[in-house]
Amino acid sequence: MSSSSYLQNLFGLDGKTAIIIGGTGVLGGAIAEALAGAGAFAIIVGRNEANGNEIVSKIEAAGGKGEFFKADATTKADLEKLVEHLKANHRHCDILINGAGVNSPTPFLEIEDEEWERIMNINLRGVRVACQVFAKFMLDSGTQGSIINVASLSAMTPLSRVFTYSASKAAVLNLTQNLAREWAKAGIRVNAISPGFFPAEQNRKVLTADRVNSIMTHTPMDRFGSPEELAGAILLLAAPKAGSFLTGHNLVVDGGFSAMTI
Repeated sequence: MSSSSYLQNLFGLDGKTAIIIGGTGVLGGAIAEALAGAGAFAIIVGRNEANGNEIVSKIEAAGGKGEFFKADATTKADLEKLVEHLKANHRHCDILINGAGVNSPTPFLEIEDEEWERIMNINLRGVRVACQVFAKFMLDSGTQGSIINVASLSAMTPLSRVFTYSASKAAVLNLTQNLAREWAKAGIRVNAISPGFFPAEQNRKVLTADRVNSIMTHTPMDRFGSPEELAGAILLLAAPKAGSFLTGHNLVVDGGFSAMTI
């Protein structure tokens, strides 16, 4: 067996359909491109149609296949419409990426209910709703698939200035492990990926000069991650062969940040 056919056997996603919620963002877009590059039909889900279509164009220019589906990640009816769209096009949901997220640098004593609820709604409720809608579709159709929830370093070690975000991502990790136990026998694997510091729209406002310096001194690789560096981790968790015995796991991609102490 050639090396290329061996890797294709392990990581290939030909014939699979991947739903990337939050796929219009920087990290979500890179994840969508990685899945499409491995052979999956990538459905970019979000509210920003211009960004979504741009990512689809990148995927198609690279020889992959995909489409944009406009939906609010927190609206169950929107996601149920996507399920009907899949059924109408004779597609399953083989891979679900829950990547929608927002952040805020508000000091704890200044956090208002509206801000707390907005972040929790997108970061946590969005994951819950998507898992309910698409896991039901998987179970009803007998699809053995992979659900990947995007968590964060702050889910394990709370980081300063992102109180609500940290709490929401900690809940995402807990939910991931519970769902992994719930659906393991049905062949649905549920894992999380926790990126380190990957500059994107949702976290640029907290990356002040002093904070960047603090991050670099605590990161052995002494740099930020680039979105493309999530590809290998995503493909491992998504691939039915390479990731076949992985469930309930949190894969950290952080340049060594979580290994650093003093």
